[in-house]
Amino acid sequence: MKINFDSLIPVYMQIAEAIEDDIISGILAEGAAAYSQLIIARELNVNPATAAKGINVLVAKGILEKQRGTSMAVARGALERLIKERREKNIKEIIANLVSEANKLKLTESAVLDEVKKYYSSLEEKQYE
Repeated sequence: MKINFDSLIPVYMQIAEAIEDDIISGILAEGAAAYSQLIIARELNVNPATAAKGINVLVAKGILEKQRGTSMAVARGALERLIKERREKNIKEIIANLVSEANKLKLTESAVLDEVKKYYSSLEEKQYE
């Protein structure tokens, strides 16, 4: 987990997003214990209240839940909810930026789609190297 202290994004939101990233990438599995605020605070050298605030963002979203007698755990269905949320939010923003830039560069829709396909092909080729 890395935090950019120079970012305009508040540290607690970066912590929440980093935990989400770990869930999406499979580092944290549904039902598994999540990071504690003290561990996050120690590893990132932040105030435990800041770490707790990041965790509480995810509790409010239903991504993390308190388990009786233990620490926070990744909620069942968290992965699916996160993927859906990011698809709806991030992909639309990425596409809007891509189309805007393509229009500035006078690229046609088919030219942009060709470039996207080439990029995916190059990723697949690297996977088999």
